[in-house]
Amino acid sequence: MPVQAVIFDAFGTLLRIQDGRHPYRQLLTIGRANGRRPRSDDASILMKIPMTLTQAAAQLEIPASPKELEFLERVLAQEIAAIEPYPDGPPAVEMLQRMDVRVGVCSNLAFPYREAILRCYPDLDAYAFSCDLGVMKPDPAIYRWSCNQLGAEPGATWMVGDSMRCDRDGPTAAGICGFFLERANTSGDYTELESFAVAALAHEM
Repeated sequence: MPVQAVIFDAFGTLLRIQDGRHPYRQLLTIGRANGRRPRSDDASILMKIPMTLTQAAAQLEIPASPKELEFLERVLAQEIAAIEPYPDGPPAVEMLQRMDVRVGVCSNLAFPYREAILRCYPDLDAYAFSCDLGVMKPDPAIYRWSCNQLGAEPGATWMVGDSMRCDRDGPTAAGICGFFLERANTSGDYTELESFAVAALAHEM
């Protein structure tokens, strides 16, 4: 079946975080320092609810001081501002869109990080953000939503990303053809995105 649509993961795939200072991890550390133990659903709460970092502190009942929150908000803003596309990201997206393949992004992320994706890739056909949808990869629902937004059947959709669980196995279980991107070595399906885009277009032909 020809490839009608392609879904990319965001961070580690289309985008790289240049100055990773992990403000949300720092927030949880403040919680531990004040007697709040980590909870199994902390990560999912952060990535399923659209809220600022300061709102997240309240949601998670972390007693951070105003000064600490101001510092972490500043760290977060600096981290997001430094996020940039991998060099092969925009050419791969452009190559696919030029050949009328619809392109989307599917990402587990906290709400503030949306800005970096929208800034670097403003013209995609679908944006599936866990913080907007209240569901995270590898839940099949987020892949189905992506396909619906792209107007493509799962069997005519490819996905690629740097997580075997979320970007290869999860999509495959939902009927999408998933691929594992590993930039560091050749043990994945692809090491960069332009060859992935070429393969998708060749399959379409």
